[in-house]
Amino acid sequence: MKPIKQAQRYAKALIRNVGVENAPKALAELSLINDLMVKSKEFKSFLVNPRFTPEEREAVIKQLADKLKLSEGTAKFILLLAEQRVIVALSDLIRYATNLYYEMKKKAKVTVISPIEITKDKEEKIKASLKKITDKELDIEYVVDPSLLGGILIKIGSTLYDTSIKGQLRLLKDELIKG
Repeated sequence: MKPIKQAQRYAKALIRNVGVENAPKALAELSLINDLMVKSKEFKSFLVNPRFTPEEREAVIKQLADKLKLSEGTAKFILLLAEQRVIVALSDLIRYATNLYYEMKKKAKVTVISPIEITKDKEEKIKASLKKITDKELDIEYVVDPSLLGGILIKIGSTLYDTSIKGQLRLLKDELIKG
């Protein structure tokens, strides 16, 4: 089975086993391990390489879990992923599990990108407008990107709303090229 398909399967299993209420903590802990894998090729190799025995992996993961204060369930899940050779798709698994969590909680992850800091008054207006569009509870992250000339970019899941000047100019260019 392909790692991405397995990642989807294990993401569902993770949410089912830890429960919706404990999912944010489990996802944060898995993200720590994923960050370690990205930063350290040796650590990733250790988890992936079949030359290491399950006992060796277990000992290292237990030490790591103690140091990072990971839950016992997360440590066991990491060992399972390593044994099943799904650990290489951990970032995909985290993404799928996060999406499942948001669906189950009827929430939406929103990123608002603007060229300047958004005031609290504008934040409330944006939140109210987005709540009407999505009809979900929102988890909004505000990002300042000075490279935008004006307007804002709003990303809801995989949908992007581009009201920036740069985006509008790009649309105008496309229309002119089409004729």
